Formats: sequence, structure tokens, C-alpha cells
Amino acid sequence: MIFPKSNIPRWIIIVLDILLSLFALLFAYIIRFDLKADDALIRVEWEIVSKSIGIYILVKLAIFYLLKIHKGLVRHTSTEDLRRIILAALISSTIFAILGFFRYSMLDGYFLFPTSVLLIEFLASAILLLGSRFAVKLIYMESIRNKEIEDRVLIYGAGITGLITKRTIEKDVLTKQKIIGFIDDSVKLSGNRLEGLNIYSASKLDKLIKEEGVSLVIIAIQNPNKLNKKKIVEICLNNNVSVQKVPNTKSWINGEFSSKQIAKIKIDDLLGRKPISLDEGNIRNELAGKVILVTGAAGSIGSGMVRQISKYKPAKLVLLDQAESPLYDFQNELISEFNGLDFEVVIGDIRSFDRMKNLFTSFKPNYVFHAAAYKHVPLMESNPSEALLTNILGTRNLVDLSLEHKVHKFVMISTDKAVNPTNVMGASKRIAEIYAQSSNSKGDTKFVTTRFGNVLGSNGSVIPLFQRQIDQGGPITLTDERVTRFFMTIPEACQLVLEAGTMGEGGEIFVFDMGESVKIIDLAKKMIKLSGLELDKDIQIKIIGLRAGEKLYEELLAEEEETLKTHHPQIHKAKIREEAVQQIDLINELIKLFGSQNNDEIVIKMKVIVPEFISNNSRYEKFDR
Repeated sequence: MIFPKSNIPRWIIIVLDILLSLFALLFAYIIRFDLKADDALIRVEWEIVSKSIGIYILVKLAIFYLLKIHKGLVRHTSTEDLRRIILAALISSTIFAILGFFRYSMLDGYFLFPTSVLLIEFLASAILLLGSRFAVKLIYMESIRNKEIEDRVLIYGAGITGLITKRTIEKDVLTKQKIIGFIDDSVKLSGNRLEGLNIYSASKLDKLIKEEGVSLVIIAIQNPNKLNKKKIVEICLNNNVSVQKVPNTKSWINGEFSSKQIAKIKIDDLLGRKPISLDEGNIRNELAGKVILVTGAAGSIGSGMVRQISKYKPAKLVLLDQAESPLYDFQNELISEFNGLDFEVVIGDIRSFDRMKNLFTSFKPNYVFHAAAYKHVPLMESNPSEALLTNILGTRNLVDLSLEHKVHKFVMISTDKAVNPTNVMGASKRIAEIYAQSSNSKGDTKFVTTRFGNVLGSNGSVIPLFQRQIDQGGPITLTDERVTRFFMTIPEACQLVLEAGTMGEGGEIFVFDMGESVKIIDLAKKMIKLSGLELDKDIQIKIIGLRAGEKLYEELLAEEEETLKTHHPQIHKAKIREEAVQQIDLINELIKLFGSQNNDEIVIKMKVIVPEFISNNSRYEKFDR
């Protein structure tokens, strides 16, 4: 270590500052005489200046002491120290000028120092005092900097956040990272430099990784283009380069960014698509000033719906859920996130008709967004009576009450598992769809169904499960390496539900463009890479076989259904078959079977109502026709 453990005595700092100031004064005289002064001229000038040296030292000492420029720790010089030093030099030069005027006027007719010398001395002393401090700081930082092998880092984004990221990393003396440049999507920035570092086109990332030995890319754009970000991450993964990102500025601690906040990229960033364009005006016209009920409000989709709806200034939001603790936590989030939002939290179960009737009577909702449901395929396969009670009876309660209380629009959130269902959960959601759609012509309420696939990060979804297994050291359990699924993010799903719900005229089933289906095994492999681990070396993937009722591939439309285009490119309308009137009677008969708790009878009746319900890898296969 070059530096002593204890701080250098303050008097030594003062002496060094005075010596540097005197050198600045000497330098000013040398410059004034263009380095050509002869002995006679030097003797004449010294005769004049010698009477001023004492005053020079006393003034400098007084100003330095008053402004406390010796108090700051030299090795930690900051912009505040810079301000004080420049101010000290300026005040000193001003005092010298004033004293020189008095000497000229009242004493011997000479100025304290010539004007040209004062100007040069001001600049030289400020530069020397600042330079000495920053030189000490630089030597100190280099002496304590971690000397281990460094990550060679590229920062994606040459804007303000990218610049802050660079400075933050460089300020962290314990970091093992060396920034070698920026990459950016902007063609205009390519070829320029930012604080001494080159800015490259993002299209050259693959080449830069190979030529510069890049081992880490930090995404420092607050709202990057999703497709561009996905491409950057894919290139990094293919080259075994780690990827991290700077968090949203809202999460910076007290508005300041720390290098410890740079986090690993998430799998969501590999599944992102073009931003969804919404008809904001139409949605606002539909929802502003309305009373809106959201069922399942504490769940992944329900809470996402509440956040989206809150932006459109409803008269009141009614949040219904039976999950007390999650609803309590969500309530606190809303209070801090949406100041002034008028909302009511209701603990209740959609299976209780009387409780729901009291809710509708009390709040008189204009809109109902129905997200409450049991959704886990294996659990519902083992508990068909509960799927019946919540997904079917609960939906019937809400549909009937919506008709009775003349709700303007009822938007049911369904699933791709309702298409050609192979499990009890999917069949129960299809039956709920049938009941809602058949009620569209029974009153003033418009019933709209939205159908989409898996939602990233939702409660119980595969991605949180895989992340838990990775954190625990593996193995990742996969049912079948051929399994594929459609994915979208929670905000994407909720935005499309809002768009479809407000555009719907009643009786439609809207299906969302889920993009390309994703092989789950590829998803698992990418999550392992994103965690900085290696497949088969650090983490294993274990194939455990399909669960009861699980499909290899999921669909959004049944064969009998066709899609029609809507005004939104990511929303399609299903042209659905007409359901027989007798199905409603069968659904009511099915609900009555709950009392018997006979799962076989319940599943048999489901298969009658939904003929395309063919069980897969389930004990209920024996009831298939």
C-alpha cells in the first residue's frame, strides 16, 4: 500500500499548498518575461516583489484556512473540494489586486504584482492545487483497486443512464470490471466517443465480443426496444457472455445508483416482442368515471388488470379476492403507487352467491373483469369438485348477478387450455366460457371472453419454478423435452384484455397473438445461462414425464373455430360454433353434482357438455367416448 493508514497531518497539506502557490507565482513571472529575463531585470523585479512575498503567503494562508481547503481528505477529493479551491484562488487574486492598488496609490508607486502575473498565477495555482489532489486520488484508487482478473465490459446505451453506469462502476474501487466502450442502436452515435470511450454500433456486438474479449454486457437503456434488447441478449448467450441490466430509476436508492443494483437479466427479456399499441382514447372513454369490479384481484392477472385500469381514472375500483394476505399486501402497494385512487378491498368468495349479491347491490359495478379461477392443471385433475365449484359455479354466480344488476360489460379471462381440453381445469374454463357466451342475449349485459396462453412470472408458472430450482442447485425438472408453450408478459396480457374488453360488443371470444411457441427445454437452458451457470456441469435437467392432463402442445382455437381480424393486429376474434340450449341445463345439472363429491360423475358430465374434452395421461381417460 502506497498510502499510510492514518491521514497526513493537516499542517503538511497547508505547507504543500503554499509551496505549490509560490511555484505558480514563479511560473507566472517566467511566462511574463518569455523566459528571457537577464540578471539586471531579475534583480529589479526581485526588489519589487520581495516586499510582496510575505503578504502573498499570509493572504494565501488566511484564505486557505477560512475556506478549509486543507480539511478535505486528498485521496477522496470531490467536486466540493474543486469548488473551494477555485474560490480560494479567485478570492486571493482579488485581494492581491486590491492591495496592489493601495500600494500603487499610497506607497511606492508599484503594484503588488503586475496584472498579467495575477491572471497567470490564478490559473496556475488553481491547476496545481487541483491537479495535485486528483493525482493523489488517482494513485490511491489504483493502489486499492482489485487487481484480480477483470470483466471486460460493454455498456449497451450511450445515453444518460449509460454514462451514469460508467461513472458508477469506475468509482467502485472494489470492482473487477473494466469498461472498454459503449454500444448503441443509434447510427448517429456510432464512431463518436463518450468520456474517452468509443461508441460502437450495436450491430457490431458479435465482432466486438470476439475481438475485444468482452465478458459482460450491461444494458443501461431505461426503455430499450424489446426486439433489439432480445437480439443483444441472444448474441451474448450464444457467445457465453454474461448480461446484466441497470434497474429502473424509480428503484435507485434515494435517487442514487449503486453498482450493487446492477442485476442479472431475466428470461422475460428473451421473450419480449414489439410494444403493444392500445387505443388509449377508447379505453379511457369506456372506463373513466365507471365503477369496476375485478375478481381475483390479488392474483397475477387480477393485480395486473387493476394496475392497468387505475391509469384510466375509474370512479371506483372494487378489488375482490378470498386471499387475505396477498390482497392486504396489494392494497398497500396501490396506496403508495396510485395516489388518490378510489378503491375498495373486498374479502369474499365468488362461490358464495349471497356474498356476491351483497357486493353487486352495494357497489353496482359498470364493468366486471373476471380473473378469479383455479388454474393449476395437476391440482384440478385431482380435485374436479373444486374446479366445478370455483371455475363454473363461481362464474355462473357472477354472470347471473351481472344480468340482474344490468352490468354494462362482463369480461371473462379464459385460457388456451379451454381449447380441445385434455384436463379438468381446461374443461371447467370451457364450460364457464359457454355459460357466459350463452348469457349474452339474455339482458343488457355484454359478455366478452378473452383467451391467452401462459403468462411470464405469474403465480405457479414454470419460470419461477425453474428459477427456484436453479437457486437450489438443481436439477430442473421438465415433464417432456418436446413440450412447447405460448408466453406473454403480465402487462402484455392485461393490456390486451383491456383492449379486447372495451372493443367487444358481446358474445365474442377474443384470442391474442401469443407469438411463436417456445420449447420449454430451450427456456430452461437459457435460464441456466442467464444465471451464469453451465448445463450438465452446474445444473442438470431431469425429464420426469407428463403430468396428469398435461398437453405437449397448446392451442388457442378449436378446429370448429375460425378467426376474424379486428382493428388490433395482436387481437383476433374467434368465429365460434353455436352451443345447444340444452348445454345450460347440463351445466346446472353438473353444478348440482358438487354435493355428491363424486369426481367420476363430475368428469363424465363435463365430457358430455364438452365433447372435445379428451383426457390425456389421466385416470379419466376411461370415460372418453
